[in-house]
Amino acid sequence: MVMESATTHDELSFPRKRESDPRLRGDDILDQIGNTPLIPLRKIGREIPGVTLLAKAEWFNPGGSVKDRAAASIVADGERRGLLNKERILLDATSGNTGVAYAMIGAAKGYRVKLCVPSNASPEILKTLRSFGAEVVLTSPLESSDGAIREAQRLMEAEPHRYFYADQYDNPANWRAHYETTGPEIWEQTEGTVTHFVAGLGTSGTFMGTAKRLKEFNPSIQAIAAQPDSPLHGLEGLKHMATSIVPGIYDPHFPDLHVEVKTEDAYCFVKRLAMEEGLLVGISSGAALAAALKTAREIRQGVIVMIFPDGGSRYLDEQFWK
Repeated sequence: MVMESATTHDELSFPRKRESDPRLRGDDILDQIGNTPLIPLRKIGREIPGVTLLAKAEWFNPGGSVKDRAAASIVADGERRGLLNKERILLDATSGNTGVAYAMIGAAKGYRVKLCVPSNASPEILKTLRSFGAEVVLTSPLESSDGAIREAQRLMEAEPHRYFYADQYDNPANWRAHYETTGPEIWEQTEGTVTHFVAGLGTSGTFMGTAKRLKEFNPSIQAIAAQPDSPLHGLEGLKHMATSIVPGIYDPHFPDLHVEVKTEDAYCFVKRLAMEEGLLVGISSGAALAAALKTAREIRQGVIVMIFPDGGSRYLDEQFWK
C-alpha cells in the first residue's frame, strides 16, 4: 500500500547510528550474526523520486550471507530438542550459502558436517565448505538443489541414527530466524516507514519469516516474492517453484505479489550495483533489485526494502562478468 506522503532519501537519512553497537554483544563468532546494515541506493532507481530503495546487506554476517541466520536457528533448535550432539553428523542439502553457514557453525561448535551440493555450485563455495572441514557430497547439476535434497534424504533414510538431518527446506526454525531477527531489524531501521518488502524464493525462509513479522507491525506492508521466470535459469540459490520441490515452509498464497525475473536482468543489475553503487553482490541480489524496480515503477511512491543475500566475491568466475 502506498504511503500518504512521499519519503525521500534525505528525510530518512539511512543508515542511522544506533545508541549502542550490537556487534559488541559477545566474543563468539555466532554472536555476530544479524544486525546487518540497511543501505540506500543513491543512483539506481533515482528516476523514480518518490520511491526509496533500501538494501539489507546480509553479506555482513560472519559467514557472508543471510543464511547464517537460518543455520544458527536450526542448529540451536536441534540442540534444544536433543537431536544434535557430537555423536551425530549435521546433514543437509544446499546450493551454497546455507552450507557455508553450517560449516562455519560446525567448526565453531565442534560438529561434523556433511553437505549434499550440486556439482555446478560456485567453485568458491565448494572451496569454502571444505576449508571449514565439511564433507561435501556432489550431486547431479541437472537436478539442481532438488537432486541434493533427494541425496540427503537417501542418506538419512539409510542411516537415521548417524545424522541430524537439518532439512532447511521444511524446518520451521528457518523462517523463525527471520521472524525473530530480520523483520524487527528492518522495522527499527526504517522507523516503521517500510511500505514494501522484496526477497527471492529459495527455501523461502527469509521471505516468509521476515514478511510475517513486518505484517504484524503493519498489515498494509506489501510482501513481494521474486523467483526465476524459467526452470532453466542461472539464479543460484533461487527456485522456480512451479517446477521444483516446493519447501514445506512456503505458503504460495502468502505473497501479495509474485515477480518473475529473467536471469539476464539479474546479471545486468549485479554489474550495475558494482559499477554504479559500489556494491559487489551476488546474483540473487540482482534478482531482488529487478523485482523491486518493477514494483517501484508501478507504485511511484514508497519505501522498498530488499534482501541482498550475499556478496559477489563468490561469483566472480561467472561468465556474465566477461
